[in-house]
Amino acid sequence: MTIIERKETKQRMSRVVIHQGTVYLCGQVAADASKGIEEQTQTMLDKVDDLLLSADSSREHLLSATIYVKDMADFSGMNSVWDAWIPEGHAPARACVQAAMARPELLVEISVVAAQK
Repeated sequence: MTIIERKETKQRMSRVVIHQGTVYLCGQVAADASKGIEEQTQTMLDKVDDLLLSADSSREHLLSATIYVKDMADFSGMNSVWDAWIPEGHAPARACVQAAMARPELLVEISVVAAQK
């Protein structure tokens, strides 16, 4: 029997799903959407750190990341924070696309998959 663990489950989604040592996070956005791209990216990645920790994982165990940016004019600012956050030699497979956000003030969102430690 396959065990699937879900954390912080609500009607539409779980914030974390763990299956056979793989951790899936729902999309994460900034803690304060009134800030600029760098601050939104940092607080978004802080949330990723916290959720990965709760799932016995870390940024060193990222397998893939999909980043959604509202405006590609912010690509460089987002990347400057991302580059400082991702440990050298541990970059995941990554895609970055321009996308409409669920709320107009949001500038960036990320969805990640990671391995457990």
